[in-house]
Amino acid sequence: MIKKMFNILKRIIISAFILYGYNLIVTPINLTIPINLITVGLLTVFGIPALFALIIILIVVF
Repeated sequence: MIKKMFNILKRIIISAFILYGYNLIVTPINLTIPINLITVGLLTVFGIPALFALIIILIVVF
């Protein structure tokens, strides 16, 4: 049980760092994705494909 909770917490932290790293890279071209509960949750559940989906949504909508 504790191992499962540790894995979930690890995925949440890694997802936040991935979003932060992405935002550092794309700040000059103004395509930042906010780091909030929804975006971190999507990245935690779906992984890297969710990041690509968020980027596509950001480009299409704005």
